[in-house]
Amino acid sequence: MKIEMEKRVYPVSEFRVEADEDGKPKKIVGYAARFNKLSEDLGGFREKIAPGAFAKTIQSADVRGLMNHDPNYVFGRTTSGTLRLSETRMGLKIEADPPDTQWFRDLATSIDRGDIDQMSFGFNTIADSWETKGRGEQEQNIRTLEEVELHDISVVTFPAYPQTEVAIRNLEKHKAENIHDETKKIDDKPIPDSAIAESESEDREGAITPVSILNKRLKLKERELNP
Repeated sequence: MKIEMEKRVYPVSEFRVEADEDGKPKKIVGYAARFNKLSEDLGGFREKIAPGAFAKTIQSADVRGLMNHDPNYVFGRTTSGTLRLSETRMGLKIEADPPDTQWFRDLATSIDRGDIDQMSFGFNTIADSWETKGRGEQEQNIRTLEEVELHDISVVTFPAYPQTEVAIRNLEKHKAENIHDETKKIDDKPIPDSAIAESESEDREGAITPVSILNKRLKLKERELNP
């Protein structure tokens, strides 16, 4: 089964274009992603990147630098040496030697003006983890990307925070596991004899007895019959 590629834009990503003495675009430098910074709401969960998530992929993947994830506009590539990626304490650092083309000169002008100021990256998830914080209306599901496979680093005009099937499947799995864990905690909690006595009194008044208490009574009866 083909793994769906995901795309992310983080508001803390940043970059700039450095020019040479003649004012021509010479180099792109900056960060495509920062570690341990929460994303926007991605449709029921928020996301952050763990340090080391890019460590393996930047050593082996053939990553392109693109404009708006469009393969027709390439400003660098890792296998050709025109795009260089590294992990620092802060996140995924990029450095690229862009082509001397009109489309990139136009792009550089838009970047200098501040019209375009964010980066995105396309990836497949290799490993992630989930946690739930808060309760009720304050509850938040947090996904942490532990390891990813990079496909591209892109300068983007519009930030996008799309849901992906793989992320939603993992979220539903996390929720199901949480429900199971909470149910298990309740089932494993011992029921005091006082609660059983109280439920017997409620039975006489027509109340419904919880299944867990009925099981407890059954076990007590078994002990009486088989001392």
